[in-house]
Amino acid sequence: MRWVLDRLASVGLRWRLAAWVAAVALACLGIAFVAVYSGTGTQVRSQIDTEIAEDESEFAHGLALAQVRSPAQVARAAAQYIRGQPFSASSTLMFAIVPGAATATNRPELFADGPPDDGETAAEQAQEDRLAAHLLTVGDGYSTLPLPDVGNLRLLKRTLRLPDAPKPVVVGVGEPLAAVARAQRGVARAFILAGILALAGALLGAYVIGTRLSRPLRRMAAVAARVDAGDLAPRIHQDGQGNEIRVLADAFNHMLDRLTEAFAAQRSFVADASHELRTPLTVIRGQLELLAAEASSPQGEHPSGDEVRRVERLVQAEIARMSRLVDDLLLLAKAEQPQFLRIEPIDLVEFVSELWQASTVLAERRFELAEVPSGTLRADPDRLAQALRNLLANAIAHTDDRVGSVRMRVQKAPGGRIRFIVEDDGPGIPADERARVFDRFHRTDSARDRASGGAGLGLAIVDAIARAHGGRVSAGEAEGGARLELELPGFTGDFRTAGGGELRMRVLSGRP
Repeated sequence: MRWVLDRLASVGLRWRLAAWVAAVALACLGIAFVAVYSGTGTQVRSQIDTEIAEDESEFAHGLALAQVRSPAQVARAAAQYIRGQPFSASSTLMFAIVPGAATATNRPELFADGPPDDGETAAEQAQEDRLAAHLLTVGDGYSTLPLPDVGNLRLLKRTLRLPDAPKPVVVGVGEPLAAVARAQRGVARAFILAGILALAGALLGAYVIGTRLSRPLRRMAAVAARVDAGDLAPRIHQDGQGNEIRVLADAFNHMLDRLTEAFAAQRSFVADASHELRTPLTVIRGQLELLAAEASSPQGEHPSGDEVRRVERLVQAEIARMSRLVDDLLLLAKAEQPQFLRIEPIDLVEFVSELWQASTVLAERRFELAEVPSGTLRADPDRLAQALRNLLANAIAHTDDRVGSVRMRVQKAPGGRIRFIVEDDGPGIPADERARVFDRFHRTDSARDRASGGAGLGLAIVDAIARAHGGRVSAGEAEGGARLELELPGFTGDFRTAGGGELRMRVLSGRP
């Protein structure tokens, strides 16, 4: 059985389906054959039992009406009744065993010892005599006996007490079971013929169905082979609606779309990262070449100390820029790892207050902090602080010095969530760019100088930290500027304003 399963696993779907359908069809035909075969035999035997019971009853009734008194009269009456029956002697056995008289029967060779029949040896005749002796020893009721020259015989014996006879008489009626065998052979022949036709039809139908079912799968395999070779363009076009193959094809096409987007994003990410790293490297190389050119000039003059310090400052700045870029890239790479976060309870009021105080000394803006809910947030304090600093830094970068406005609000959200909202009065984010501002290396202003605009990873880091916490980040429009929202789960507490409910404002521009 294991060998058959291994062989089926190595062939195609069409042949496996045909083999399984054929096996199921054979099993069903086998069960039906056994049921019909045995039922036919039982039905024919029951019919034979009914017939011999009727014959035995009529035989007994005929002897009772004969008004016999002696064993010889009983034997003559039984013999007369048997001779008057309209049946063939080879099909039905009937006998009456009368004590003190000869047995009356239509098969006398079964009840008398005699010479062997023509063509039989003495040993064969003796074996037949022993089998025939069962007729005399078997008890009353129904029984099945193998008899010579007759085969299996269904026998009904009964002991009668006639009104005027001195001793009881044993009567018996038997019918060969050849009819049962003939009926069962007919059933077997019919089932064999029908089984062959049904099996052939099942194999053909299963092969056709398997071919139809496997055709889209083969197309999918061909597309998968092309994808494995590096071609992400092909798609599966499946006709029909609402079937499993269509669902599978749609899922496969969606997976290919996601793969195409992922590969495109990866190529763009590598290109952007290479470009961001190449810019400071080009600057460093140019400055070093300038110093080398001055040192090797024909006049033999060496670079001045001021020139060397200028180049040093410029190189240090570019190195710091590359270090920040590498750190941001490493953080984004770690964001998918389970150990990226270290979750712990955070007192929200204390956390936001310390973060706000540290962030508002970085630039001169009109900073405003509204109500902060009192409670506990389960999050990574370092990652959350980094995300909020990036949101504040983004708002600072897009507002004017001293007069620009940067506002932060913290609100409870349904489902035990907390929402951090950072708004500014800068140029805002175009509606068609709001879904892309969190992509890596994306800038809303393509003309912005990279030295002032950064590498475009700040908001991507915010998005990665939000996703790692099970939250989300979104961009919208505020009154006269941009609005960025960071929403996280895991908040518990009561809505209570920090600092007694007063609006907390820090103005660093010197204006009220």
